[in-house]
Amino acid sequence: MVNKTGAAVLYPSGCILGESPMWHNERQSCFWVDIEARMICEYSLFDKNLSRYQLSKRVSLVVKGNIFDELIIGLQGGVARFNLVTETLTMLTTELNADWKNYRCNDGGCDNRGRLWISTTELNHKEDAGALYCIDKDLHVSEKLDKLSISNGMAWTIDNKRLYHTDSVTGAIKAYLYDERTGDLEFERIVVQVPAEKGVPDGIALDAEGKLWVALWGGYGVGRFDVDSGEMVGFVDVPAPNVSSCAFVGGALDQMIITTAKKGMTENDLKDFPESGHIFIVEPGVAGASVFNCAL
Repeated sequence: MVNKTGAAVLYPSGCILGESPMWHNERQSCFWVDIEARMICEYSLFDKNLSRYQLSKRVSLVVKGNIFDELIIGLQGGVARFNLVTETLTMLTTELNADWKNYRCNDGGCDNRGRLWISTTELNHKEDAGALYCIDKDLHVSEKLDKLSISNGMAWTIDNKRLYHTDSVTGAIKAYLYDERTGDLEFERIVVQVPAEKGVPDGIALDAEGKLWVALWGGYGVGRFDVDSGEMVGFVDVPAPNVSSCAFVGGALDQMIITTAKKGMTENDLKDFPESGHIFIVEPGVAGASVFNCAL
């Protein structure tokens, strides 16, 4: 049985390509990006204010570092530290084997040792042209997966023994055995294969019960999947077709924000789904698993 619920608009952002939702507990804020608008957004759950940070390059990923006023970000050009007060960038590395005129960073996350895992994609999502990299606190970069097309959501199991990873084009979420010490990966199995009629898997989040929440691009919502059976056991309806990512937020991680996009939609599509590109929120009925800070 699939348990269904609906999401409400948190903020009417109208993102071209909303992505990378993230909770910052110390700031009591939700972050997300609009990749094509080259913008980072911060929404305070405390005072309901929105702050926008404009960049000159496409920004696809924001993760929490160890400094209150700074984020670690992935963008077209590499990985950088972004100061939220001065709105200045400090590049950390450009060494991701990418031609930055035609490539950009895409999705990512941090493991329990503070290493940043981040993918690259060709601007037109050329098949097999992307890769997944791991960057440690000394800024040593190692390639972990290659021949990816649109490397998207990733999450570590609660025991840190496996990494779940999505290459959206395949419709599959794969489990890799994960060596915490070295960061090495070994393919184990496909845990979720999303049928084409249900959408394309994009960003993912792990809950405290070990189940995966998967944003479904073209699927009008977020599915909750059992990683043992591969079956969908829950679904959050979103009044927008292109659902791009999700993240648990709030002090107890008992709420979820959902990013969407209006990229590629026609005028008629936008008339039918006027809330496309907005940020949504829902109480999913389960708390999220903890995520880790970036040590870069």
